[in-house]
Amino acid sequence: MIEDEDLQSLFEAPPMAEQERMVEAILFASAEPVSVVEIESRMPHGSDAAEAMVYLRKRYEGRGVSVVKIGEGWAFRTAADLGFLMQKERVEHRKLSRAAIETLAIIAYHQPATRAEIEEIRGVSVSRGTIDMLMELSWVKIGRRRMTPGRPVTFTVTQGFLDHFGLETSRDLPGVKELRESGLLDNRPAPGALDDDEANEVDQDDMFS
Repeated sequence: MIEDEDLQSLFEAPPMAEQERMVEAILFASAEPVSVVEIESRMPHGSDAAEAMVYLRKRYEGRGVSVVKIGEGWAFRTAADLGFLMQKERVEHRKLSRAAIETLAIIAYHQPATRAEIEEIRGVSVSRGTIDMLMELSWVKIGRRRMTPGRPVTFTVTQGFLDHFGLETSRDLPGVKELRESGLLDNRPAPGALDDDEANEVDQDDMFS
């Protein structure tokens, strides 16, 4: 027969130090960022994952890895000032067309954005291949359809995009002025004057390397 005291202990939350260890274990074992809600769903009844996260982040301050927020999730990542240690001696430079870089920047800044809106900002048509490539990189995904005639689909950036560029939310992205100054947005010819197939291939900007 289970005593009342034993029954109560079954529903008693673990000490905060133990909860912190649990959160640490979950994040360490997860390949993708994990939300606090999901973390807490894996922990014993009565646990407070959010509070445990506060203690865990503090414990990792100044260490070689840190606990960072990416979108709605949390993850372990190499400390920003030690990123250079993770670079390979041989670097393979990937390329994105200017069209892809501009399209990605516009979606990130104006999301959710329709194809028509992207074309209006760029001043040229957007080929399906450009958006398909960004989706294959898992940087762009399809959002909700607009409640307008034709119900066009919208595009947004993914959590993978935020993770890749070390952003907590899309609000951390630079504005249009900064994008133009960095070369990610150019003054383009009038609509129809140039299409994606004619865009020159260029090395990705440091942001897209």
